[in-house]
Amino acid sequence: MADSTWQAVIEQLQKNLGDSFAALGAGQLDWGGLGVDLLSQLLILMVYLALYAGIYLVLVTVLKTLVGQKRAGGLVFAHIRSGLRYLVGLVFLLTVLAQFGAGPELLQSVAKAGFIALGFYVAWLVLGRVIAESMQRAHLDPSIRQLVDNLFSVLLVAFGAVTVLAQFGFDVLSIVAGLGIVGIAVGFAAQSTLSNFIAGVTLLIERPFRIGDWVTINGQDGKVVKIALRTTWLRTRDNIFTMIPNDSVASSEIVNYSTEGAIRLNIPVGIAYKESAEAARQVIMPLLDQHPEVLHVADMQPRVLLSSLGDSSIDLTVQAWIGPDNLDVQPTIKAELLEEIKTALDKAGIEIPFPHLQLFIDDAKGLRPVLEPLYPKLAGK
Repeated sequence: MADSTWQAVIEQLQKNLGDSFAALGAGQLDWGGLGVDLLSQLLILMVYLALYAGIYLVLVTVLKTLVGQKRAGGLVFAHIRSGLRYLVGLVFLLTVLAQFGAGPELLQSVAKAGFIALGFYVAWLVLGRVIAESMQRAHLDPSIRQLVDNLFSVLLVAFGAVTVLAQFGFDVLSIVAGLGIVGIAVGFAAQSTLSNFIAGVTLLIERPFRIGDWVTINGQDGKVVKIALRTTWLRTRDNIFTMIPNDSVASSEIVNYSTEGAIRLNIPVGIAYKESAEAARQVIMPLLDQHPEVLHVADMQPRVLLSSLGDSSIDLTVQAWIGPDNLDVQPTIKAELLEEIKTALDKAGIEIPFPHLQLFIDDAKGLRPVLEPLYPKLAGK
């Protein structure tokens, strides 16, 4: 039953395909002859594949023997092997096309296009290496190097693709004009993306901050972890990643805490009016001298200054410098110093006041008229 069903299906497929080719003017198909022809072509193709694979292996073995085992593991030999693999593949492709009846013009166009593509690949390797070494000698920022590499690769690939298509009779001017029209349309449709891209290029050139700097952008405090072409990535002190569009970054105020190295902590401390500012200074200064993260260099000595006379307290400002390596833990150092100052002032008996209000009533009886009926003893006083 199953054999008869499969036989019926095969016969129906043959009939349908035969009728379709007959309608196209190809005549009736000879299924037996077609099967023999396909099998023979497949066998020939396998022979060619084995032949060229063997040629490639022999050539690679010979080259390894000539250059030595040590050099064979280098990057230059890897590129040579890739080029050799490409050439063998190109010859194999030409052989396959000729096997299936491709004309001399098509074969010649494919050969030219293949060699042109290989030339662009070699140019990409050589020029890319030269550009990379030049940027390294110029000590350019890694983000700028990445931008230049990407632009160079895109331009070379686009020019190479247009040149290869020209070998097959395509009108290069029409292609370029079409790409221009498409680019204009895409530009109108993606104005925000292009704006962020241009702003990203501007940031990479002007370099108001680098990767690893602590900055404040649009009120957001964080460490720069990546400068992409469209966004800038920050990591906050709470380990939260924030992506800010470059257009917004370029048009906002940027505060960079890492540019000048060490930074100064300003810690406000208030003491009561009855206390002495000098006494408080004598208590606080030893804490600053003993803290391991507080710098003690020229022009960066810790100090305790009387900054203002407030409504309820004498306002002091404790100034301490910390190094750029401690920017990550700046809030922790500030909190440690503040806690130590509070503990030391309490031990010394120096009062830290809280806001309070003292009220004086002149020529007023206050609450006495209200309290006299309740407490007659007050009337005699």
